[in-house]
Amino acid sequence: MRFPRSPRLAWFSRRPAAEAACSPVALAAPRRGPVWGGLAGAAIGAVAARTLYSALTRPGADQARDDVVPARRVARETWSRTNFRGEPVTLLEGPALAAGTCAAAVLAPGLPVRLRAATAIAAAGAGAFGAYDDVAGSSGSRGFRGHLAALRRGEVTTGAVKILGIGATGLAAAAALPGRPADVLINGALIAGSANLVNLFDLRPGRAAKVGLIAGTPALGDATAGAVAGPVLGATAALLPEDLGERAMLGDAGANTLGAVLGVAAAARLPRAARLGLLAGVAGLTAASEVVSFTKVIGATPALRWLDELGRRPAADGGQSRPLPADLLAEPLVPR
Repeated sequence: MRFPRSPRLAWFSRRPAAEAACSPVALAAPRRGPVWGGLAGAAIGAVAARTLYSALTRPGADQARDDVVPARRVARETWSRTNFRGEPVTLLEGPALAAGTCAAAVLAPGLPVRLRAATAIAAAGAGAFGAYDDVAGSSGSRGFRGHLAALRRGEVTTGAVKILGIGATGLAAAAALPGRPADVLINGALIAGSANLVNLFDLRPGRAAKVGLIAGTPALGDATAGAVAGPVLGATAALLPEDLGERAMLGDAGANTLGAVLGVAAAARLPRAARLGLLAGVAGLTAASEVVSFTKVIGATPALRWLDELGRRPAADGGQSRPLPADLLAEPLVPR
């Protein structure tokens, strides 16, 4: 014999489902399957970044006009740097990656508004402050220690402006995600710290891009993380041949964007304990970079050295490249 269910008991039975639907993960979850959403964003990011890079570095006739329009020549020289081989490369890969990621975050289908906003904020802010340091920065002060020492002397460096700007960007992106105030602080630190950490690897062609691709590709298997990481992973993969070919480099604009968006992906999906552990690892590696050379560690580890050199031009001196300064971005090239 079946008895009618009490309305009060029925309300209690529906309560867990209602709470689950309103949880941060549920509110941020994409409406499509995990593989489809991430790959769609990656495809759009790849096309957008590649198109923008081609437009920014348009060769041939535009270079011929540089002599006619001096402003074009000045702009081209502003974004030129000397790499570790002493050869000129362009930094326009970074702005192309940042803008392509923003475009893909806006255009990718099935991405919830809050995730879309957080991804676009992280990419735009990290890219903008990184580009500012790329163009206006110098090699006088490097790392947190150097910028803090400069502040104690009363000098505000472009690197210090970038650190504060990316910190604010991280908090703004974190505020767009669901979560309590404590989560906003944790997520903001994770996003900003990830942006800085990836930038620390941008000392050899393709290194920062490889680090980002290896760290971020597993996210494509998850609906939430994949939807966020897909655009920047696609943009990075599309521009990797330019980086490995030593025609362009990510610079602060590209590396900061890559790290910041991967930070958003982690913040949007991982539980608090995992985010705190990841943040501790990011902080530990950042602190270690002040006293340990990542380039020396990679060079002394056969597996890491093989992966680091994969796809790159061989060194002209039999594998022994010249020592690289702590900051790869030298002063802008001066035309002879």
